[in-house]
Parts: sequence; C-alpha cells; structure tokens
Amino acid sequence: MAVNQQSERKAEQDKSLIGCFNDIKNVIAVMSGKGGVGKSTVSSLLALGLKQEGYKVGILDADITGPSIPRAFGVRKQPQASEYGIEPPVTLTGIKLISVNLFLASDDDPVIWRGPLLAGAVKQFWEESDWRDLDYLIVDLPPGTGDVPLTVLQSLPVTGIVMVTSPQELVAMVVKKSIKMARALGIPILGIVENMSSARCPHCGEKIEIFGTGKTEAIAAGLGLNWLGEIPWDPELMALTDEGRIEEYRINSFRPVLEAVLEQIP
Repeated sequence: MAVNQQSERKAEQDKSLIGCFNDIKNVIAVMSGKGGVGKSTVSSLLALGLKQEGYKVGILDADITGPSIPRAFGVRKQPQASEYGIEPPVTLTGIKLISVNLFLASDDDPVIWRGPLLAGAVKQFWEESDWRDLDYLIVDLPPGTGDVPLTVLQSLPVTGIVMVTSPQELVAMVVKKSIKMARALGIPILGIVENMSSARCPHCGEKIEIFGTGKTEAIAAGLGLNWLGEIPWDPELMALTDEGRIEEYRINSFRPVLEAVLEQIP
C-alpha cells in the first residue's frame, strides 16, 4: 500500500514538472478563413526570418488533419518524452517544432478525429511540450473558424494574429470571417499579408498577376488593419519546400513582411 502511494506521489510530481520550465514570450497565430492560401508557408517564413534575426523560435503545427510543417523542414524524427514533457525535434537551423505528423507511422496517414480530439491535441502540444525559453512560438492554424482555431485563440496567450489571403476577392471575403472571429474574441490582429500576389516571367522578368490584381491593401485599410505586404509566387520556394529544404531559402522578398510584423509586436 505504501509503495503504491509513493508511486502515485512520484507520478504526480513528475506530472507537475511538465511544461513548468517553459517561458514563451510571444505567440503569433497564422490564420485565414480559407484553405490553400499558404498559411504554412507564411508560418515557415516567419520562423526562418525570426531565427535569422537571432531569436529563439518554435512552430506549433495546429493543422492536425492537414499538417505540412515537418515536410517543409525535412524533419522526420519522432518526438521523445522526458520528465519535462514532449521534446520537440529541432530543425537544422535550430527551430523547435511539434506536429501530429511526427507521431504517425507514415506522413500520409490520415488523422480521422472529431473536433474535440483535434482541439485536445493542440492543447496538449501547448501544455505538455518542453519548449523551454522561446522568444516566438508560431502557431500554424487550420483554415476556418472551427474547434482548433477557437481552442488556440481561447487557450493560448496569443500576442497577435497574422491574417493570410491571396488576391482573389472570394478569398478576401472568407478571410473577413476570421477577422471578425478574432475581434469577437478580443485577439489583436497584427495585420494582413497577401500571398501568391504575382510571379515574374523567367525569360523577360515581366510581372504576372496569376490570380488577378490584389485588393488586399485596400481591404486592410477599409477594415482598419495593418497592411503587412505581399509575398510573390516563387518556384524556388515551392521546390525547396517540397524537398524539405525550406531553411535554404533566401527570404529577401519576405523581409519587408517580417519587419512589418515585428513593428506590431508590443
């Protein structure tokens, strides 16, 4: 009986250590009401840029049913457990990341869970991961305004949200839903960034607006939000992401967006 009680006390003590050493100064959520606009790309570039600025950075991949962050960074190592919680794997440049895909037997295995389980996994990644000291934790959200975005915005101390859109008016309309959600919950919006805004012809250098002329800057002004800038379509970025080598990407075209985000951090 005494042995069982000691074991129970030890288990409770070990449990109390989980996450207790974490000191995360800023949590930035990357959000959009629409899928396919490049939230994971923006999350990755934000993390890369912040790391290059000398900050300690982590990424929480909250897109449980469609995770892509580990693939972009070429991380396949399964997280290990310690007395302090789940140890996030570290990328080549030193970015910590956690994703459900790292726990699957194969990265193309589906996660067929209902909303409460999805939300619970995100809370566990936040509460039970051994992040330690981070200047910035980037949270890559799934599209929409459902259980997971709601859990993140209500349960995590979100410093601010970066809204992502693409030039199409339909996308902008859907993104406004996420903007209204954030405002209803009282979460600061750092600004809006337009992804896949244009491309350059590899032969003549002409600017090609693949999805039409973007109106995001005007929409941001109309909503009283900061315009963070635009990210061009870059085949090199797409190729490096597919190959798990995104950390080799030169973020020159993204740097103005990064600087605009940092200007909004209190």
